Amino acid sequence: MISAGRVLKATYKDIKADILSKILQGIWTPGSLLPNEVALAERYECARATVNRAMRELAEDGFIERKRKAGSRVRLSPVRQAKFDIPIVRREIEEHGAQYRYALVQSEACVPPDWLRARLQLSNTAQVLHLTCMHYADGAPYQLEDRWINLTLLPQARDADFTTVGPNEWLVSQVPFSNAEISFSATAADQTIADHLGCPIDAPVFQVERSTWWTDQAVTTVRLWHRPGHRMTTRY
Repeated sequence: MISAGRVLKATYKDIKADILSKILQGIWTPGSLLPNEVALAERYECARATVNRAMRELAEDGFIERKRKAGSRVRLSPVRQAKFDIPIVRREIEEHGAQYRYALVQSEACVPPDWLRARLQLSNTAQVLHLTCMHYADGAPYQLEDRWINLTLLPQARDADFTTVGPNEWLVSQVPFSNAEISFSATAADQTIADHLGCPIDAPVFQVERSTWWTDQAVTTVRLWHRPGHRMTTRY
């Protein structure tokens, strides 16, 4: 990544990485107008053609929109480039004809525990945002969410209002992912899960674990639990 100031003989990959970093960190926010190619070429001390290639690839990857005579803007919602979509629990519930309700249980910025640092390959100076959330369908518990967000990649998450919108929806609107790891399993409800989902202790619950990365940086990892009898259907 290019550091502050100018770098001589920047390649299009350097420029692309620097612009992408500013987008992901919220320095250039969704909908904002980017400097034109002439200004960027001066900034990075390179040919305009080099900047053009970087911008073209960013547009192809779904991060910016380019319009003739109107300039380039950060897309309001990054285009998803993965082979599957991250499911939005609100949509799942509403598609079944139920009324959706969301509640934030806990939010805390903290140093990642050792197991999380190892799992996501976080640095020793990394910080994460730990969120516990509940999702309801027609007033009944539907999903318990335990999520960790990498604040090194997404520092703007620290100030996001997760009392009104769930981290699932917020992340989908903020950042894409290049890699994902998902596992599904049945597990027995412990006291915490049972209290939140309103089921007996040791009841069989459906568990989903999902981690996503953007290139070599972790975005988030989450564990989701559903009440006994939950059924998941996916289309590809």
